[in-house]
Amino acid sequence: MPSFDVVSEPDMHEVQNAFDQAIREVRQRYDFQGTDANLEQLDDGFKATANSEERTKAIGTVLEDKFIKRKLSLKYLDTQDAQPAGGQMWLMNIKLKKGLDSPNAKKIVAMIKDEKKLKVTPAIQGDLVRITGKKKDNLQDAMGLLREADLEVALSFKNFRD
Repeated sequence: MPSFDVVSEPDMHEVQNAFDQAIREVRQRYDFQGTDANLEQLDDGFKATANSEERTKAIGTVLEDKFIKRKLSLKYLDTQDAQPAGGQMWLMNIKLKKGLDSPNAKKIVAMIKDEKKLKVTPAIQGDLVRITGKKKDNLQDAMGLLREADLEVALSFKNFRD
């Protein structure tokens, strides 16, 4: 029986490319010269530091621009407010969202069940939603419905099996 998984995970290769481009731009831009501006990659996201709040926010904007150019959704980023980090330095954490949380998974299941003409069955399995159906066309219709939906998380589809 054909199936696919609905997940909320960015393409990590593209995330790395976006980070590399952003760090290159931060190092080369004239307005960041001599300001101790820095962008670091952490396990759960990124950390931007600079000597003023505006420059710290500008580093976050540079990263967002690179995400857009790499066709990554900004819904994967959870940008926090810039905070003083001691001395004259400012710090801003940017979390990278991964996985579907329970409320969003339930919304996806409810959305698919409400659409009566779709002959598919959704099931929550941990941090993903598996959708199965008898025909490949029904699964593609479900993908189309989810792509058009306005959810708080970015969706991607994996493990499409015939």
